[in-house]
Amino acid sequence: MKKKMLIRSGLAALALMTVASASHAHDPDEWYVGGAAGIVNGKKPTFVPAPARGSADNVGPFRKLVIRGATLIDGTGAPPRGPYDIVVEGNKITAITQAGWPGLPQAKGRAPTDADYEIDATGMYVMPGFNDMHVHTPASDKAPDMSYAYKLWLAHGVTTVRGVPLADPVVASSEKNRSAANEIAAPRIFNYQTLGAGWDGGPIDSPDKARAWVKWAAAHNIDGIKFFNRPEETPQIIAAAIDEAHKNKMGTTAHLSQTGVANFNAYDAAEAGLDTVTHYYGHFESLLKDGTIQRFPSDYDYNNEQHRFGEVAEIWNQTVEPESERWWDYLKHQKEKHVTFDPTMNIYAASRDLMRARNADWQNLYTTPQLWAYFQSTRDNHGSYFYDWGTENEFAWKKFYNNYFKLVNDYKNIGGRVTVGTDSGFIYKVYGFAYIEELELLREAGFSPLEIMRSATMWGSQTLYEPKGMAPPTGVLRVGMLADMVITRENPLANLKTLYGTGHSRLNPETNKQEMVGGVSYTIKDGIVYDAKKLLAEVAEMVKAEKARTGQAGAGPANPNAM
Repeated sequence: MKKKMLIRSGLAALALMTVASASHAHDPDEWYVGGAAGIVNGKKPTFVPAPARGSADNVGPFRKLVIRGATLIDGTGAPPRGPYDIVVEGNKITAITQAGWPGLPQAKGRAPTDADYEIDATGMYVMPGFNDMHVHTPASDKAPDMSYAYKLWLAHGVTTVRGVPLADPVVASSEKNRSAANEIAAPRIFNYQTLGAGWDGGPIDSPDKARAWVKWAAAHNIDGIKFFNRPEETPQIIAAAIDEAHKNKMGTTAHLSQTGVANFNAYDAAEAGLDTVTHYYGHFESLLKDGTIQRFPSDYDYNNEQHRFGEVAEIWNQTVEPESERWWDYLKHQKEKHVTFDPTMNIYAASRDLMRARNADWQNLYTTPQLWAYFQSTRDNHGSYFYDWGTENEFAWKKFYNNYFKLVNDYKNIGGRVTVGTDSGFIYKVYGFAYIEELELLREAGFSPLEIMRSATMWGSQTLYEPKGMAPPTGVLRVGMLADMVITRENPLANLKTLYGTGHSRLNPETNKQEMVGGVSYTIKDGIVYDAKKLLAEVAEMVKAEKARTGQAGAGPANPNAM
């Protein structure tokens, strides 16, 4: 009876939220279905839940699964070691046993001998499942259903996602529960929602209202709060919500947008107890060298997205010098306050090289025609801001990224936690593929490959579970942990590009011909073994079917003048 009442309450809240969304659909700081605009051809796109999990691309879980002879990259930062046998019973790792010595034959008939299923991982690499700390799922304006993103994430080793939000509260809660029960082929889901989402208690216009919504959210399957620094989110309201969230074992993250950053930057957010700063907003506004507000041109209009995203990079020469005294003071302050940085560098990478993003290897096969259409520049689509994007824009973004790389790397070097998030589905970034690009960008920033793996695994899991007061059950390959793993034939520490689903092009010295190598072989979530290649093939078929259904060529060629 109680469950039925909650469902009815949730549906009512969704109806109210839909009305509210339509009333200010063009607020570029709000997250709505379909992006900022939220309305496509006069209709609000809807989320189509993932279909039930079938058996075409996965097996398990098993009474006993054994992964034989693997090299471990355990997520802690420890160097690779192997060979090892990993035993999984149900959804937990129950044994990790050395299987021999490098360069020597492995003994045959090794215990246990009663496995229901075995994977021969000789010469392969096993890592903890990856965490994507900043995701939204596609609505009907981007993909036929939510499994499009789920399968791409799983195919790239992502076993946990933090939705910020994943979808509206009702859909996100349902998908979270379905994933937890493994009813769908999807990563495990953390459900973060924007302040005030889903309830019928009126606008959040006071600290008391903020606290009331947080208590309501904690009782409605919501794991945390995503702040936008919207005009109505005053510093006092945000501070109250953060405080109440921690009392209710909920996490907090913030996109500290320009509309509020003059009064509440990342320094202020740390003082208020914020757990995670996502994107770059708020950092550099805390480091301005001449004034307290970024200098904008007199004709600047934030709702003009080329202004918004073109000018944001111009802050690069308005801040203090990297590694100056104020720079280090700021980073030390963030560390003292235990702030996590989730930089999501990939989502803005097209700004510094638009041509590369448009022509990425995966766009033609794995980008739905709807998503490709969404990427094209228009004035009312969030993130489609390349109205007239030229050399000077890319120059500013390259300068900005140089500083951003230094900030993130320096923070890691003093012991600050940095995680891996993507924000895919905007700005030419496709789910799953964008995650590997984020790993590459961390490498460019100065992270070592082992540091990158720690950010993707252990540090992500710590960030998700610490607000709950729990020791993370994922993120490290260790006995007793949940069986979330990534298995690859190529060594990702030697070449992160081998993690892309499209693989890596390499000259075969024996044939003198190019061949594609790499890609994830298997992703294991909750003891269920997913064949990454089959998942990708299913997505490719989905894209092909959508191109046929819509009569659209989709993503190839990206350049309309190219033939």
